Formats: sequence, structure tokens, C-alpha cells
Amino acid sequence: MNTVPKFSNGIESHHKRFDADEYSDIYVVGDVHGSRAALETLLSDLGLNDDDLVIFVGDLVRKGPDSPGVIDLVREDSRLISVRGNNEQKVVRGYKDPEWLRERDRAYFDSLPVVISFADALVVHGGVDPKQTLENHSVEELLTMRAPHGDGYNGPFWYESYDGPYRVFFGHTVHNRPVEREFAVGLDTGCVYGGMLTAYNYRHDEFITTDQTTTHQERDDSKVVHPA
Repeated sequence: MNTVPKFSNGIESHHKRFDADEYSDIYVVGDVHGSRAALETLLSDLGLNDDDLVIFVGDLVRKGPDSPGVIDLVREDSRLISVRGNNEQKVVRGYKDPEWLRERDRAYFDSLPVVISFADALVVHGGVDPKQTLENHSVEELLTMRAPHGDGYNGPFWYESYDGPYRVFFGHTVHNRPVEREFAVGLDTGCVYGGMLTAYNYRHDEFITTDQTTTHQERDDSKVVHPA
């Protein structure tokens, strides 16, 4: 399937689509949260070529020690692009004004797409509501989706009943290991909390992870999902 997904509610202008045939390897990477050292390690492990593409699921920043460094790594390499995460959105909306923020960073966050798609894949930060059409989603829902018909980290989680047609790559909800389902791939493995930083190789259907990273922020185990 290579049907272009349709959005409304102002999202279409925040949707960027790539032609998968123009790239050799395509990687999707989980939440970095300012963990530049882990990101540098992962990118080194990927061994990128000039015709590869790396897509981040958002939340490049906040919580970790070097948000500006992560921003610069991603922004200055044409092979790297990110969707907007809820943490970037907090800065864009003025809800957060971190001390490390440079004016060009806010403009960069505002330029990030909310959705990236290629072939049969969607990349969003939070996820999608399986009971809604794509056209009915708002920007905030795509950024923060977790358990739209449940109770936060108690679930049930959106991906447990989502059955396509697109395969959705997402972050936002912290898991102790990657989520791999037919129509959903979860990549936030909590690197800022001492977990791994995870990438998914779309061409070869495999995960690439760093070793467990430095704990930059503590997180209660009740807010870490252990997927079945």
C-alpha cells in the first residue's frame, strides 16, 4: 500500500511525505530528550550513507543534559528530520521556556511537521485513536495519544486495538523495550531515564539499540510500560 494518508483539522499543512524509493535505508528513532551522547553513539552505530534517511519521533529535547546539542545534530544534517513532540509543542506554545532555549530553536520546533509519512508508514509522536479516522484527529491528539479509551499508563493503549491500514511509528509512551506489532512500532525506550535509545531499520525490519544509558532523570516504574 502506498496511499497518501489524508488529514484535516489543519494537520495537512503539518504533514510531510517522503518517497521511500529515493532512500537506501530508512531509520525511525525514539525519544532522545536531550541525551546527545546516546544519540551520537546510535548514529555512529547506524553508519549512515549519503542516501539514508533518519526520522525521529519527536521529543528531541528537555529532561536530558544537552538539548541544544541534540537540536544542532539533527538540524544541521540533511539526512535527519523529526516530527514535533509534545515537549517541542510546549515550547512553541510558550508553556515551557527552558534556560537553554535559543530563539532559533523555537522557530525550528515550529517548523517541524506533526506527521511524516512514507510508503505504508506514519510517524507521529503520540499515536492515533483506533476509533477515529485520521481526518478527525487534532494536532494535540497526535502529539499526546496514549490511552484514548482507557486510563493513562494503566491502558489499554491505543496500539493494542489499532488495526491499520498504516503502520504507525511512535514515541511518547515509555516502554522497557521496543513495541513491535503489525501496525504499530513503539520506540521510546526511556534513554533519558537510563534505558536504551532505539532505532528501527525499515528496510530490514530490525531494531538497533544503544546500551542502557546514563540516568538523567528518575522515573517511577508505574510510568514504564512492559509490553506483552
